[in-house]
Amino acid sequence: MKKVIATTKAPGAIGPYSQAIEANGMVFISGQLPINPATGEMPEGVTAQTEQSLKNLEAILNEAGCTFENVVKSTCYLADMSYFGEMNAVYGKYFKGDYPARAAFAVKELPKKALVEIEMIAAK
Repeated sequence: MKKVIATTKAPGAIGPYSQAIEANGMVFISGQLPINPATGEMPEGVTAQTEQSLKNLEAILNEAGCTFENVVKSTCYLADMSYFGEMNAVYGKYFKGDYPARAAFAVKELPKKALVEIEMIAAK
């Protein structure tokens, strides 16, 4: 059995997918672009964009009854690997020890010309 997780505190899906799906005690969160859900705008720079993507993820985690402590895996997509250090510095502030497994890599291009997109899996 699966349950759709949705919140207006994160940007709505821009295609035929859900913000997140809960199944068998796991929460699978779709990649979050750095779009401010209140304004629809994307901040400038990878530091601000990483911060916004993580705020969006936090809103979805909270809607599912989770926090960053529940995250077991994340994937960070970057428009360029030169952004890794800045992204990593912001990302690290959201976790307190027992870090989740993670992959981070550059892709050719992200939707809406974003510099970063992050997806997560959490365990309840």
